[in-house]
Amino acid sequence: MANATFKSFKMSIPFLGLEGTWDVDEHQRKAAWEIYVELVTRITVVELKPDEGILREALNSYYSLFNITREILKRYGPAVAMADHESDMTLGHIAVGVLNKVLRPLLAKWHPILEEYEKQRPQDNSVAAHERRWEHAAALRADIAAVRQTLLNYADVLAEVSEVSKLH
Repeated sequence: MANATFKSFKMSIPFLGLEGTWDVDEHQRKAAWEIYVELVTRITVVELKPDEGILREALNSYYSLFNITREILKRYGPAVAMADHESDMTLGHIAVGVLNKVLRPLLAKWHPILEEYEKQRPQDNSVAAHERRWEHAAALRADIAAVRQTLLNYADVLAEVSEVSKLH
């Protein structure tokens, strides 16, 4: 038996091409909160300035969201992915959409390219210095910035259904 609806939201999530009603029950609200905390405590929603951070670490942080999201969705079970009507959204639809339509393209494109470049780093050269000399560093940073904007929108949605003030 599904949990009773906690609150109903009419939503449009353009970055996933979703629009409809999201009837959030207590399981979805708690799971959304857990994903939200993971999202806003990582580089995923924090600006990565040109001379800050390490690109590999940023990609690893994005990648970690796959396992974290999977674990949260599995823990809360199928109820977080069951819609009452075809036009309805669920946390499952949204979370998997973010993984597959937002994060996966970034990682699939940049992980192997960066890995090949990393193999060329001389031992006496720091990771940060080596990355900053990479001809594609600015392009990767631009893609990270674009994904960050989408993840900020995702964080807004998660904060709203969790009924918390934005922490990001």
